[in-house]
Amino acid sequence: MAGRRVAITGLGVVAPIGLDLEGFWAATLEGVSGIGPIEHFDASAFPVRFAGCVKGFDPERWLEKKEARRLDRFTQLAVAAADLALADAGIRPKEETEPERIACIVGSGIGGITEIGEQHKTYFDRGPDRVSPFFIPKMMLNAASGQLAIRHGFGGPNFATASACAASLHAVGTALLMLRAGMCDVAVAGGSEAAVTEVGLAGFCAARALSKRNDDPARASRPFDKDRDGFVMGEGAGILVLEDLERAKRRGARIYAELLGFGATDDAYHITAPDPHGRGAQASMRLALKDAGVRVEDVTYVNAHGTSTELNDATETKALKAVFGDHARRLLVSSTKSQIGHLLGAAGAVGLIATSKAVHHDVAPPTINYTTPDPECDLDYVPNRPKECRMDAALVNSFGFGGHNSTIVVRKLRG
Repeated sequence: MAGRRVAITGLGVVAPIGLDLEGFWAATLEGVSGIGPIEHFDASAFPVRFAGCVKGFDPERWLEKKEARRLDRFTQLAVAAADLALADAGIRPKEETEPERIACIVGSGIGGITEIGEQHKTYFDRGPDRVSPFFIPKMMLNAASGQLAIRHGFGGPNFATASACAASLHAVGTALLMLRAGMCDVAVAGGSEAAVTEVGLAGFCAARALSKRNDDPARASRPFDKDRDGFVMGEGAGILVLEDLERAKRRGARIYAELLGFGATDDAYHITAPDPHGRGAQASMRLALKDAGVRVEDVTYVNAHGTSTELNDATETKALKAVFGDHARRLLVSSTKSQIGHLLGAAGAVGLIATSKAVHHDVAPPTINYTTPDPECDLDYVPNRPKECRMDAALVNSFGFGGHNSTIVVRKLRG
């Protein structure tokens, strides 16, 4: 670790179990499932008919009606999460004297797929001259970060990260590096995804990646459980405010945790399947721990990628045991995806938000739906109920199609 220290001072989340941080965290500790039948389109012809959808979200709470219509859902969710994070941090960007010192990096796995689907249909049904002039600015992956800059006057570095399910942790990790290097003083970073659409669902069904528990969707996402049968699609956004530690102290900010380390690798193995030995995941974790200056024995909790697929969960377990050795048996490991499904490009940031709260409150969130142990997944997955514990350092994993691996290390603030 070198350069300036970085604090997490603001958390904003919009998820299937909560439309704000308080609701999300309470539901997390209660073991609530946000997964149920898809209701915003007719999914009856699909082999999978459920997902983790954000219900009750009204974009007009955050945006004027006309403005909301010009943004894809994934950007709408990002706007809400960012507003919540900034309010939580007590930062009013337009009152900042140096807006060019505020960076904004928002990742997504897919971006504006709702708009892509709608305009594709318009093109075939009504012709090319009826395609919306807002099509491109709504669907592009960097729409969320760009719109946040316009909304709040962020004048610093601004871009999107695109690395499938690792995208939002790559956004946070990149922001950490930029803060350390002095390129900015504040960074708004995270991810947003709204891919539960007809074509999005069809694609993942065709890939045979999803659970098919249509008769019991609330218990379909079951990471590390022997009876897991695939992941569950989810949607939502997670945005964090990261800040130069000394700046945060000067203004009396509440600090959830210190952002200490970042690791990133690639399996270089297969476009969708993980390396069976978890070598890329191991390397990512080791790099993050080295960057943080944290010993394996100091880590209390791991927020796992934990997708509820046969290959990922066994491979991640294998990687954890390789990295942590004997200490792996003392780790508390859980997956936020058991409650909200897989938020793809937003998954890592939402997992980091849960982890930041866990470190702040000394409690490990649960992995719900864990009923049948798997001999290949033999760690403590915090089954079904949270565990109070003395939290010091914690690690967050996020792995994506393409072999992308990203890991973040956080710790209770010292000094």
